[in-house]
Amino acid sequence: MSFLQTELISHARQVKTLYKEALRQLESKYSEHITYGRLLYRYQAVCLRAEFDKNKDEKDIIKSRQLVKDGRTKMLADWHSVPLKFAHAPGGAAYDRVPVQPDALLDMWHPREKALYPDYFARRDIRKREFVERWVKKYGGGNATEQS
Repeated sequence: MSFLQTELISHARQVKTLYKEALRQLESKYSEHITYGRLLYRYQAVCLRAEFDKNKDEKDIIKSRQLVKDGRTKMLADWHSVPLKFAHAPGGAAYDRVPVQPDALLDMWHPREKALYPDYFARRDIRKREFVERWVKKYGGGNATEQS
């Protein structure tokens, strides 16, 4: 459940996130224009940055929180109906296109196949041993007799 908030988010991080989301929305909005889309986007991005810079030295935390809230409301009101997504990001056209094979499949190789890549499998055995040692050091051995 990675969508649940498990930590406090600082005000600075909220402002940075709002700025980045607003830039992505501008990019979605002006990517449709073939001829001058990039120029329009850059102009709007500079205007957005000026708006953020205008309030960057605000000392009153109540007013600055209200500015972030108003900015988020303004951004959501102008939300693009089909936002751009990176190809390999969740929701993108190429997301999860090539499944990642688990590393344990390499343990099923025949010894003759492993002999073709001796350096790789020697280093892999060392890394596996180090991983198991770190795991045991952090979480214990995992035996039922060990825990009692």
